[in-house]
Amino acid sequence: MQANILVVEDDHSVRNLVSTTLQTHGYQFDAMINGESALLAMTSHHYDIILLDLGLPDQDGIDIIKTVRTFSVIPIIVLSARSSNEDKIAALDAGADDYLTKPFNIDELLARVRSTLRRAEYLQNMTTQEETVFENGDLKINYLSATVSLKGKEIHLMPIEYNLLCLLAKNVGKVLTYQFILDKIWKNALESDLSSLRVYMTTLRKKIDKQYADDQKYIQTHIGIGYRMVRQKKSGE
Repeated sequence: MQANILVVEDDHSVRNLVSTTLQTHGYQFDAMINGESALLAMTSHHYDIILLDLGLPDQDGIDIIKTVRTFSVIPIIVLSARSSNEDKIAALDAGADDYLTKPFNIDELLARVRSTLRRAEYLQNMTTQEETVFENGDLKINYLSATVSLKGKEIHLMPIEYNLLCLLAKNVGKVLTYQFILDKIWKNALESDLSSLRVYMTTLRKKIDKQYADDQKYIQTHIGIGYRMVRQKKSGE
């Protein structure tokens, strides 16, 4: 079955362009013009991706992302005329998975939709494996609930950060090359995704390793090669 996509866009021409493109390529979709109707739709329908404009008439898209992240890990691709790095960082920090600046190329939009769906499928496949809980020192990942805790306290991760952490956990002790990670998380990676990987790994390490000494950190960078999760003992052992 093709993916079901929620389009949230108040600009008539952009909404029609995206809707026509999705329909032409066989995707199911609903199109909403404001944040209130979009959040209401999410309570009664299952969606695989949200395509979200930030400049909506009733509320800012950043606030919508934050609201969605309180109850769902559904992938969110931002479509926005805001092109500054500050806006992009704010959207990603709030929990968006990807960001396209208007005017965007339809082929690129479709490529990012496909890539996002593959990431979601990869995560789903990981959660259906026999192991449901991963523990390494003070770090605990519950794959069924998609939650991460450190020393018993839950920490908030963006969807891509969570995917990266799970990939490292599934390969604990192994050095994963940049290309391996890109192939697994981004799938058909674009050239710009290597810099995105470095950014996400930096934010992930800050959340996971900030309270540990250098010799106790969970994620080790192998310069020019990739990253590795290190086996650690629980505090006090």
